[in-house]
Amino acid sequence: MRKLTLGLAQMTMSEGADANLDHAIELIEKASAGGAEVVCLPELFTTRYFAQYPGEEQDERGLACLDTIPGKATKALAAVARKRRIALIGGSIYESAGGCTFNTSTIFSNKGKLLGKYRKTHIPQDQYYFEKEYFEPGDTGFAVFETDQAKIAALICYDQWYPEAARCCALLGADVIFYPTAIGTVRGIEQSEGNWHRAWENVMRGHAIANSLVVAGVNRAGVEDRMRFWGGSFVIDAFGRTLKRAGSREEVVICDIDLDHGKEISEGWRFLRNRRPECYGKIVEPLRR
Repeated sequence: MRKLTLGLAQMTMSEGADANLDHAIELIEKASAGGAEVVCLPELFTTRYFAQYPGEEQDERGLACLDTIPGKATKALAAVARKRRIALIGGSIYESAGGCTFNTSTIFSNKGKLLGKYRKTHIPQDQYYFEKEYFEPGDTGFAVFETDQAKIAALICYDQWYPEAARCCALLGADVIFYPTAIGTVRGIEQSEGNWHRAWENVMRGHAIANSLVVAGVNRAGVEDRMRFWGGSFVIDAFGRTLKRAGSREEVVICDIDLDHGKEISEGWRFLRNRRPECYGKIVEPLRR
C-alpha cells in the first residue's frame, strides 16, 4: 500500500482578502500538523463569493481580491508549502492577466516551487452564479502535476459536472483529482430537480470509478448573503467509496488514501485500456439541440 495523507481545508471566508489569506495559511498549517502531505483549499478562498451578483452589481469585494500570478497569494502559499514540506493546491484565486480575469488554481511542490496553474475551463451562468460576467473560460487546458507524493490534477467547481475533464486528467496520469469548489443552496431558489448536494457528490463518485482514481472535493462553508455553502468536503476512493466527509461548518479533513488501489482497479477492470476513441467523435462536435 502506497499511503498518502490528504488535507482538505473547508474554510469560511470573511470580508478582507488579506484576512482570508492569513486564515488559509492557518488551516494549511493545521492540516500539515495533522499529518497531511498534500493540502487543498477551496475555490476563490481569498474572498466571499462575489459572483452571486450580476456584473453590473459588482461591489468592491471582487475588485479587492484581484491578484496576479506570481502575486501576493502565490508568494504566501509557496512559503507555507516550503515551510511545512507539503504539496499544495491553492484552491483558486481571482486572477488578472493580460487584460482578462480568470478563476485560477495554483499548484506547489513541497519545496515551495510553483509547478503550474490551471484556469477554470467550464464557466457557469445561472441564478446567483453569474461567473461568465467575471471570468474568461480557461486557456490552460487540463494538466497533471508530478509531486514527490503523487501525480495530481486540479479542476475547479463547475468542471465537476463534466466527465470529459476528469477523463482527460486520468489519461494524463493523475492519481488524484482535487476539485476546489464554492457550491451551496440559494435563498429563494427551490431544489426542484432534486437534492443538489447529493447530485454534486454523486457525479464526482462516478468520475472516481470510471477513471480508477481518487477524487477530493473541497468546498467552502458558511452563509454569504443569499448563499449557504453546505461544506460537505469529501474524499472518494477509486471504486466510489466515501472515505471521509466533512460536516457543514469550517473544518480540516485529514484522510489517508491508498494510491495502489487505483492501479489495481485500472488493471483489473481496464476502463481506460478498453476505450474506443474512434467511436467518440460526437463528444467534440458542437451541440445541435
